[in-house]
This record gives sequence, C-alpha cells and structure tokens, in this order.
Amino acid sequence: MKKFTSKSQKIGELGEEVACTFLMKHGFTIQERNYTKKWGEIDIIAEKEGKLYFIEVKSVSCGTLPDFKDDNPFTKRPEENMHPWKLKRLSRTIQTYLIHKRIGNTPWQFDLLLVYLDIENRKARVRTIENIIL
Repeated sequence: MKKFTSKSQKIGELGEEVACTFLMKHGFTIQERNYTKKWGEIDIIAEKEGKLYFIEVKSVSCGTLPDFKDDNPFTKRPEENMHPWKLKRLSRTIQTYLIHKRIGNTPWQFDLLLVYLDIENRKARVRTIENIIL
C-alpha cells in the first residue's frame, strides 16, 4: 500500500477508503487496489456478478455535502480532473492488467466514483459515473 503524505494525497486515500466501503455495501468484491505501472495506476479493481470493474476515484473535501438533486453546486468538480491523457493512460493500464492476469473474455467496464468528503463532520457522499468509454 502506498504511503500518502500531502494533504491532497490524504484526502485521496480517505476517498478511496470511502469508495471501497461503498462498493462492498453494493455487493462488489475488491480484487485489488492501486494497481500501478509506470504509465498509470488503477485505484480500485472490483468484481460483481462475473464482471470486472476498473474504478478511478476522485475525491474532494467540502464543507457541505451535495444532495445531487440539482447539478453539482461546486465550482471545482472532481470529474474535471479526467483529462484525455489520463483516460489514455488508464486504458493502457487496464489492458496491461487484463494481459498480465490472463483475463480473456471476462466482461469489464471503467467507472468513475466521485467522493465528496465533509471531514469535519465525518460524512461522505459518493456519486458514480458508470461505463466510461476509454
């Protein structure tokens, strides 16, 4: 497991913990965390009902949690950090994982989990963006 030192890294680590808890509550089995190659990293690899899920977690610390009924009220949206070059690196890392683990015809998808953290009140909200095309 990686060691996180900066404030943003610690928020990211906490967000990944929240994401894993969220996934397990929804019936996923965590296969691996922080699968890293020199060209990229996959935060969480999970499985549910015979399908693999490659999950990128984006976390943000905020004073109040969104209710997701309206558009995201924050000026800084965590999903805005998913640049085309990041998606390309993730695609390469996923392909490497599939080859390395000799995963043939197992269905898979790439999801983004957005974690909003209210650290002061020890609360979090998770929003998912599913089946992103790489």
